Amino acid sequence: MKDTYESPLASRYASKYLLGLFSSETRARTWRRLWAELARAESELGLPITKEQVAELDAHLDDIDFDVIAAREKEVRHDVMAHIYAYGLAAPSAAGILHLGATSCYVTDNADLILYRDGLRYLRGQLLGVLKNLADFAEKYKATPTLGYTHYQPAQPVTVGKRATLWMQDFLTDLAELDFVIESIPFLGCRGTTGTEASFVELFDGDTKKIDEMNQKLCRAFGFEKLWDVCGQTYPRKLDSRILNVLCSIAESAYRMANDIRLLQHDRQVEEPFEEKQIGSSAMAYKRNPMRCERICSLARYLMADTMNAHMTASVQWLERTLDDSANRRISMPEGFLCADAILRLSQNVSDGLHVNEKIVDKTVRDYLPFLATENLMMEGVQRGGDRQELHEIVRTCSMEATAKMKNGEPFDLLASLAEHSEFGMTRAEMERLLDPVNYIGRCPEQVETFLAKVKPLLADAPTEKIALNL
Repeated sequence: MKDTYESPLASRYASKYLLGLFSSETRARTWRRLWAELARAESELGLPITKEQVAELDAHLDDIDFDVIAAREKEVRHDVMAHIYAYGLAAPSAAGILHLGATSCYVTDNADLILYRDGLRYLRGQLLGVLKNLADFAEKYKATPTLGYTHYQPAQPVTVGKRATLWMQDFLTDLAELDFVIESIPFLGCRGTTGTEASFVELFDGDTKKIDEMNQKLCRAFGFEKLWDVCGQTYPRKLDSRILNVLCSIAESAYRMANDIRLLQHDRQVEEPFEEKQIGSSAMAYKRNPMRCERICSLARYLMADTMNAHMTASVQWLERTLDDSANRRISMPEGFLCADAILRLSQNVSDGLHVNEKIVDKTVRDYLPFLATENLMMEGVQRGGDRQELHEIVRTCSMEATAKMKNGEPFDLLASLAEHSEFGMTRAEMERLLDPVNYIGRCPEQVETFLAKVKPLLADAPTEKIALNL
């Protein structure tokens, strides 16, 4: 429908998997699974629910009539009760025992926990995909000298591959945090209207062991290892903060990488992928704008801002339950996932097709290397009998003269200027032999190899398919 607003995260950026995961159909199906598993556990623990009723609930997990649900919700103004009504029509023999002892948050909150956990697992694979691409890139260019920058000013050379490991290390920090969050998500279970389980104390005639067993059955049925120790009607909204925090952390890392690439593309050293028929500008046909990296940065800012929703929501929860979280979470949580998904898909695409203009990289290093090598030239001059302080002054005056010419657009030759001074005891040719860029990259190749040796075992689960962007 072109006459109705649609979120760009859905229409342009996010994957089919996450769009499906947060769809109304998946959520409704998850609610029905929760109701069916509750009935099964209650039946197995002796409540008056027959196996036939449970079987009928199982048989109608997927035939969801959304028209019936919409009409009923319009009438009763309650989404969960509308779904219970529709499920009861589909499984009439079990309609009377549906939702027994439960409150709405049994299905809404547990379903959220299931969807968030599955979403985080999916994003973990996307993150591994970025790391795998960057690992291949770092390996390929581990010994390729490039000008280093501090304060975005020319500094001692590094290598193209070593720089990529800095991006990787940020993403690895995110991976560790992501794994912690996934592993530490507890299940809510069925805890009653204020978290006291009072309804089940009555249903099970005070047998609290059966209540614990029921919740353990539910926990295992959905693949969780533990329950919240205590809760109100909902699971603690602090978890939402933790989830959006790790998504925000991924956005930070992607922004840093994409911004670096944008700077390097300005200098024509490194470029993001550019397709054969891609148009860089509607007016300036020659342009190759870093639109993918710009999109990463743009989306990352949105996600970092979205994170604040969870912090504010968690801070204002009243006592055992308040409903001012619902409308906010309905938007901020799925959109946070979809945005992180879009960022990681773009990051995979960029890192998979990152192009290095090696001749420009080499020229840039060599243009600045005479300046960067002056300390080495001084040390060599001292070894040949020169005075260190005298040589330092020569380097200073010659460098200032060369820099002034450079800034004025004039040709300059620092080495020729230095070689004119017999105090160094070297000819220009001898000085040039000291200017091999490989001599100035320190342990970069070794650092890359050591780093990748630690990382590669983590990448076994990385997806292998190429990312095709929607737009």
